Amino acid sequence: MLLEKKRFVSLLEIVRREGELLLKTDVRLFTSTIDANWVRQLEYDDDLSERLDAFVSRFGRMQDTLGDKLLPSLLRLLAEKPGSALDNLNKAEKLGLLASVIHWLDVRNLRNKLIHEYMQDAEEFALALNQAHAEVALLIATYNAINQFAQSRVESAAWPRILNSKLEIK
Repeated sequence: MLLEKKRFVSLLEIVRREGELLLKTDVRLFTSTIDANWVRQLEYDDDLSERLDAFVSRFGRMQDTLGDKLLPSLLRLLAEKPGSALDNLNKAEKLGLLASVIHWLDVRNLRNKLIHEYMQDAEEFALALNQAHAEVALLIATYNAINQFAQSRVESAAWPRILNSKLEIK
């Protein structure tokens, strides 16, 4: 159990760092309106396209770590046997860590769209980016909910801090 607690706290810290980086990139990327014209200009603006790549990567990585690693680790810490990703998400919803499994799966599909349909249709890609921007709050809220849930049930000397979804660039 001690080993699982260490693993869980370590994963929680990784997700916290992923969340901070995602929030920073989100603030830097969404400084102007993202539409089809903005997407078309990406091939001429290396800095902006690199920020976009960082956002897409960080968005996907945080969602993957939350769903594929942190949730199963939390379940093991609670002496529950993790199951399929869908089973784990259903358990997380029952524990109040996710508002909706369906919403999480929709965001997972959005993540796949950002990665696999990357800029094939400027209009669609702009819509997907704006939706992902709105869903950053879901990822941060899920991390915070898991963190607070674990803190209320498991004793530990040091917990990673809660993330503020309103990060300002310094």
